[in-house]
Amino acid sequence: MLKKKLHCFRILTVLCFYGLFPAMVQAAQFKVLAVMSYEEDFTWTMAIKQGIDSALADTCEVRYFYMDTKKNLEGGPEKATQAHALYQEFQPDGVITADDNAQSMFVVPYLKDKVKTPVMFCGVNAEPEKYGYPASNVSGILERLHLHESVVLAKNIVPSIRNFGFIIKYSPTADAILRQIKRESDDYPAKFVAMKTPKTLKEAVTMTEELREQCDLLFLSAVQGLAGEGGEPVIEKEAVSLLVKTFGKPTISTEEHNVKHGTLCAVSRTGQEQGRTAAKMLLKAMQGTRMAEIPITQNYQGKRIINATVIKTLGIKPKLEFLIGAEVVKTEE
Repeated sequence: MLKKKLHCFRILTVLCFYGLFPAMVQAAQFKVLAVMSYEEDFTWTMAIKQGIDSALADTCEVRYFYMDTKKNLEGGPEKATQAHALYQEFQPDGVITADDNAQSMFVVPYLKDKVKTPVMFCGVNAEPEKYGYPASNVSGILERLHLHESVVLAKNIVPSIRNFGFIIKYSPTADAILRQIKRESDDYPAKFVAMKTPKTLKEAVTMTEELREQCDLLFLSAVQGLAGEGGEPVIEKEAVSLLVKTFGKPTISTEEHNVKHGTLCAVSRTGQEQGRTAAKMLLKAMQGTRMAEIPITQNYQGKRIINATVIKTLGIKPKLEFLIGAEVVKTEE
């Protein structure tokens, strides 16, 4: 009997030495399904994934499902059906759902108040009441764009700015952003003129030309997936670059990558904050905290980014004080 115990001890020692035994005892504590509204290669989606992974990598097995609704909004409900099939097969301990389309097409029809699995949303632009949140099994983090802060930054850099227009690809997100603008616009240092919601790149160019005659500043947001000449979805870098050139005056965004694509500046929110916060909230729920004790929150972090290439191209001479503390980038070729 003693020989058997010694033999087992030797085996365990070898396993530990070669790093095998730790891998066995560090098996995932929870299974998590993350359903993303948009494509796997979309910059915002990748940032949210980074945030989720940073919080859950050590304790959870995370499976990702992408609904691809930037490129194919009409196919969203079918993708949601597939996500539900994966949910039933995987039987996760918790679910994370990113952005608005995953709420309306997946959570509300299949999970909200229908299962006991805790669900944490992130990246939601609409008011939570639109989806009946909070629910018995749903909470999360709202996404609020730093619109006011971005307009203030642009006005500080170019004091002559008096008004602005907005271009965003047609989607439910556009409606939510318009409501946010109307709610906040009295405090903006420039007057809001109009929002245009194109479905194609050609429409976006025409609308940009119209706003060029009415506005000093153009806000560009979420133009990924606009249809090109042959109906194919256009990548965001191409769309932003063309619309910036078409407008020919200062343009802004709330996305860091769009500043690198050619807009003047942004105060960006981060997908990492969205994903990390939702993941930490979900971990609490899976560890036993009651959903009623995990209230809905929203993002607060913002980063100022300014494009030096655009400043030079437009002949802008900003005061140094407005550049201090900002990340300065150049337009990527």
